Amino acid sequence: MARKKKSEAATPGAPLWMATYGDMVTLVLCFFVLLYAFSSLDAEKFTALSESLQSAFNVMPGGPSPNDTQGDDNGGITPANPGNIERRVESDQTEVSRQVLALVEELKSETKDDEIRVVVEERGVVISLSEQLLFDEGSAKIRSDATRILYKLRKMLNSISNMVEIEGHTDSNLLRNSIYKDNWGLSAARASSVVSYLDNRDGVSSSRLKAVGMGSSKPMSPNDTEEHMSHNRRVDMVILSKHSIH
Repeated sequence: MARKKKSEAATPGAPLWMATYGDMVTLVLCFFVLLYAFSSLDAEKFTALSESLQSAFNVMPGGPSPNDTQGDDNGGITPANPGNIERRVESDQTEVSRQVLALVEELKSETKDDEIRVVVEERGVVISLSEQLLFDEGSAKIRSDATRILYKLRKMLNSISNMVEIEGHTDSNLLRNSIYKDNWGLSAARASSVVSYLDNRDGVSSSRLKAVGMGSSKPMSPNDTEEHMSHNRRVDMVILSKHSIH
């Protein structure tokens, strides 16, 4: 019996708590190794991951990200650094305005003073066509002698790819001798008539055109004299900048 107890006492081994302790230490070591790996992220791998996410979410390089935007006073979202956008808008507007001004110069011999005006705005290049050039009073039917002007404008618009917004405008006077109920209806009908002509046959693609009736809400001049009111009765052909935001 004494010999058997001596053999059992000599059997090698460790307490069971040692195995549990060893497992815990190994897990803690792995945890700190992972923390170190995350803190030393390879820049090339990070760039590859970023490009992959941009492609997956259709985010173009250089565009605004959620962290690059800030709220404006109206609660909207505006780019925090619009410098690049402004330069692209300016370049686009310069090229379009160059073509527009060249055409308007050509049309001077066919039009009267103030029948065509050109203004460069932040949203794009605006060509204002007077009521006297396009329509009879209270009518939305394009005058036959105005089609030659619209034809040349349509040809110019086909040489560029910008979106085009056609806006009808009126003065603040109530309509007389017109089939339209009010200035809203007249301005919308006039804008639609110009869009229909531009889209006719080999015209501008309908996907690039938009007709808007503005009524008397956006006057060019105060509605205090007949001359000023004649300025307000117009159709604006807005060649939108490719980089403008609406």
